[in-house]
Amino acid sequence: MVTDMTSTEYNWLLEHSQELFEKYHGKHLAIVGEQIIAVGESAIEVFRKAKECRHTGKISITYIPTDEETVTLL
Repeated sequence: MVTDMTSTEYNWLLEHSQELFEKYHGKHLAIVGEQIIAVGESAIEVFRKAKECRHTGKISITYIPTDEETVTLL
């Protein structure tokens, strides 16, 4: 099941945002708890990969923006 992100996943993303940005910019990620279970170019690709993993937790899909997509707020 694909769901909205839980507070655990959201907090984990915030805590690891810099390393995730450096490694996965421009990619979609499927996350269960504090674990990345699939990475891909589109949300559909990631969803399919995540379903193949047959993970028992709820799946959240997010996108890590590229440098060009990131806007710094002053």
